Amino acid sequence: MAKPLAITDTVLRDAHQSLLATRMGTEAMLPIAAELDKVGFHSLEMWGGATFDSAMRFLGEDPWERLRMLRHAIPHTKLQMLLRGQNVVGYKHYPDDVVEAFIVEAARGGIDIFRIFDALNDVRNMQMAMEIVKREGKHVQATISYTLSPVHNNETFVALAEQLADLGADSICIKDMAGLLKPYATYELVSAMKKRLSLPIQLHTHYTSGMASMVLLKGAEAGVDVVDTAISSMALMTSQAPTESIVSMLQETDRATGLDLARLAAIARYFGEIRKRYRRFESGIAGVDVNVLEFQIPGGMLSNLVSQLREQNAEDRYMEVLEEVPRVRKEMGYPPLVTPSSQIVGTQATLNVVLGERYKVVPEEVRNYFRGYYGRPPAPIDETIRRKVIGDEQPIDCRPADMLPPGMPKARAELGDLARSERDVISYALFPQVARPFLERMSRGVERMEVIAAAVAAKLLKNYEYANGNGGTPVATAVSSWKLAARREPAGTTWGLE
Repeated sequence: MAKPLAITDTVLRDAHQSLLATRMGTEAMLPIAAELDKVGFHSLEMWGGATFDSAMRFLGEDPWERLRMLRHAIPHTKLQMLLRGQNVVGYKHYPDDVVEAFIVEAARGGIDIFRIFDALNDVRNMQMAMEIVKREGKHVQATISYTLSPVHNNETFVALAEQLADLGADSICIKDMAGLLKPYATYELVSAMKKRLSLPIQLHTHYTSGMASMVLLKGAEAGVDVVDTAISSMALMTSQAPTESIVSMLQETDRATGLDLARLAAIARYFGEIRKRYRRFESGIAGVDVNVLEFQIPGGMLSNLVSQLREQNAEDRYMEVLEEVPRVRKEMGYPPLVTPSSQIVGTQATLNVVLGERYKVVPEEVRNYFRGYYGRPPAPIDETIRRKVIGDEQPIDCRPADMLPPGMPKARAELGDLARSERDVISYALFPQVARPFLERMSRGVERMEVIAAAVAAKLLKNYEYANGNGGTPVATAVSSWKLAARREPAGTTWGLE
């Protein structure tokens, strides 16, 4: 019996986060939204991860407005976001009331599927978010952060999936953020999960190691229900496997997706032109990076390491840092290298190498990790290193968020009249140092991208060449029209296309 493989496309979130430092603006997404909505994707991943922070910090955008506009422009396809459990869309644990407020507003704004993960696979850090999403009537996709270590194997991952299913998950995602999954290992893991779980299984991987398309194929053969891909012009390297390749690969099989390659190709042409506008944000990692296989470092972490070393005039120490990362990771109890643990491990490894003495300088985030403030590591922490980092202080053993006082009343009081809505308060509770100057600019009317973006999108939508391939306004010309519209806005509006 045919069982079509469902596709989640990541072009609106993970693809540009991986390739373009999360710089794609909403104005680049709106003109193609209607075409994306017609494809028949299982879902579109378009929010969460680093997009919330980056929208305010770099693009002069309100992330809540992006959600509102894309929901309006994509009425038929499910919208999906990446939620970092108790970290929400940030890099630390937030109080339960902040987690709840965020999820309620995100659900109200149009998110259908919440992909919830924890960097340490500590279920305690996921449970609160899962309960709120379930209460709001949305889809809980509980997520396993895949990694390789002496304490991680298929049995531990399947057991974790069963635990998440018992907590009310609607589906399970295998999240391979570094591209470590190998094709036959994928087949074995998916097969094991399908035997012991009745929930749908979704598979997420990155092309960093060059194996992503083969991984998705073996996952499909093992019965995985949904896979993550990215439209071809925003695929490969540290992004996902190309959507069109997977669709073509499975044609005339019992897993055929049924998606229209011609429509996908037209969308790819659009994003191919859009990508040129963000060229200076390219990660600089070209092709396959085999270092991920040896050192298990995700592509985004690699680019951060290069940046840190460049700032220290120590780019020649790159390989030393790569070799130091696995040592630090082992000492920290083999955390999966995903936000925020990848930053914690990578920063400490860099300091160890550049300063010439291991743990001579220890950032507060690293101390908090050893204190247990990020959760329970997968394996015991090296006691010698722990004593060096936090002395005789005893790590906590409770759920980290249990130690946090409510955050929303404090945020509401500090923001005062600057808050236009509850969403502004949430933004401030998550990123006070970013949200306050952003909201101050908004209050002066400097950045009102939502009005002009919606107007320009409506005007240009019918004229783009992606609509029928001929007779329309060339994409490059249309994008230039966006820039002309941006120039009519008050000074300071960035639009992400400068």
